[in-house]
Amino acid sequence: MCGIVGWIDDKNKVQNKAPLLERMADTIRHRGPDDYQTWLDGPAAFGHQRLIVVDPNGGKQPMVREAHDEQYVLCYNGELYNTDEVRDTLKAKGWTFRSHSDTEVVLVSFMEWGRECVERLNGIFAFSIWEKKRKRLFLARDRLGVKPLFVRHQPDGLMFASEMKAILAHPDVEARVGAEGIQEILTLGPSRTPGHGIFETLQELRPGHRAFWEKGKLSIERYWNVKSAEHTDTWDETVARVRELFIDASERQLVSDVTLGTFLSGGVDSSAITAVAAEKYKNEQKGALQTFSIDYKDQDKFFKKSAFQPDRDEAYIKKVSSQHQTRHYVMEATPEDLISRLKQAVTLRDLPGMADVDSSLLWFCEQIKKHVTVALSGECADEIFGGYPWFYRKEDQERKGFPWIRSLDERMNLVKTDVSQSVNMEAYMLKRYQDTIDETPVLAGEDEKAVKHRQMSYLNMKWFMQTLLERKDRMSMGASLEVRVPFSDHRLVEYAWNIPWSMKFHGDQEKGLLREALRGVLPDEVLFRKKNPYPKTFHPAYTKAVCTWMNEIVADANAPLFDLFDRNKVRKLNDSEGQAIGAPWFGQLMTGPQLIAHLCQINYWLKTYRVRL
Repeated sequence: MCGIVGWIDDKNKVQNKAPLLERMADTIRHRGPDDYQTWLDGPAAFGHQRLIVVDPNGGKQPMVREAHDEQYVLCYNGELYNTDEVRDTLKAKGWTFRSHSDTEVVLVSFMEWGRECVERLNGIFAFSIWEKKRKRLFLARDRLGVKPLFVRHQPDGLMFASEMKAILAHPDVEARVGAEGIQEILTLGPSRTPGHGIFETLQELRPGHRAFWEKGKLSIERYWNVKSAEHTDTWDETVARVRELFIDASERQLVSDVTLGTFLSGGVDSSAITAVAAEKYKNEQKGALQTFSIDYKDQDKFFKKSAFQPDRDEAYIKKVSSQHQTRHYVMEATPEDLISRLKQAVTLRDLPGMADVDSSLLWFCEQIKKHVTVALSGECADEIFGGYPWFYRKEDQERKGFPWIRSLDERMNLVKTDVSQSVNMEAYMLKRYQDTIDETPVLAGEDEKAVKHRQMSYLNMKWFMQTLLERKDRMSMGASLEVRVPFSDHRLVEYAWNIPWSMKFHGDQEKGLLREALRGVLPDEVLFRKKNPYPKTFHPAYTKAVCTWMNEIVADANAPLFDLFDRNKVRKLNDSEGQAIGAPWFGQLMTGPQLIAHLCQINYWLKTYRVRL
């Protein structure tokens, strides 16, 4: 993947823009350390940090081509999985190509079809195209939001970048957070409202959206969303179609000019991707597929079973790796590996994140990068096929607002009294929840149960999935590793959207339909094991370290954390090692030391980014 940055205005001369553009692009060098190129002319300045995956020479950017008496300049971050099909269509229309890169296909697609080009692309992407003579900028982001894109629209122009830090590096941009941004951090964090940039004047181009900037005006429109229709396929037809779409999506995403591997957790999703990839490697005589899993030092000694993590993954990983003869690597992280990356994880997100759930993934991706440049991962299956407990647990379904935020009362209790009096956290959360419920594409005539399932699926797709995709993108790109997610293939998502819950929950098991579709692909022991979330450490050394960090913050009279949170209550929480709050702060994992670390990350973010509240 890559990092893109752009800046358009008429008030600064080109020679003045070059050093500022380099300064902005340098903040996202981790996204593309292999090459840095710029294009500057008139009001426009574009920078591109490249991670080379396909066509080292032919895919250089910014890429420029001319046609229709116009010059087009592309900055692209992404990967297409239907490059050959789109290129063949364009060739039939008379276009010629100078490379075999997907980059050129994206550019020529816009030159042929304009804004409709994105509807023909199957892939993960965020890109800009500048029309030099017309002085018009086009922006687009992939349907499910795998690749990020942030925008700052001001009266005299526009800035955009893959990460917020690149825009914040411009001297005219201040790290100011208003009342809404504070609400996002306190009430919804580490998730955030789709499109919300937290910092004032910054916004995110939402997944499935495109935009034009011309003559000072930014117009944004949605080009994709799931569409509700009656599901008429039989059970057998549905199982076969899910299997077909999944295998095709996985095989398409194996295209690469560099070494590729897969994440392998021993769960259904990553194991299925590994099985498909290993089989294709075998058929094409490419040798053994490389696979990777994470574990933690002394995990066998300190692991504690819970309703969320019923068992360890080790035996299932060995089963899949052995069956498909993969070259498997188990990466064992120490508490210090996790602790030492908690701050870096914040700077990669530009926001407080998911504590060691982030830092462990960052460390893991760094280890994987020593072996491969591209890896496939199992994100998105739980949101699409109903893998989380809140899809079927009555108490979760009846919770007010987002089912993965169980801790609203605890959040409100930790916040300073004057802050809680000035912001209504519950009302804000419920408003954001209701906005998404109201946006859900429902089908006229469906019963209440079907409508509720669609609403739950939509909430997960637009919120929980986005949080995990953001985590995977920032931590993997922080290690200069490209990660692809076959379950985000829009054709699979569109089909699964209309499958009734009775089919998805086949056999009264989460993702029951997906498991049936994968019969024969995976051994039954793996196929029908209970879902396990991403593994976290239970090592007491980690707990001790984050509590020590928090003690330092509590002792600091100027710690910005306490502009928002009650110092005495945080101290008591820390004394209990986070156990005073039993419900996860977010999702299923952020309890105990993870919560303490998250609060430490908030303090670090406020201080390091010099956030003005």
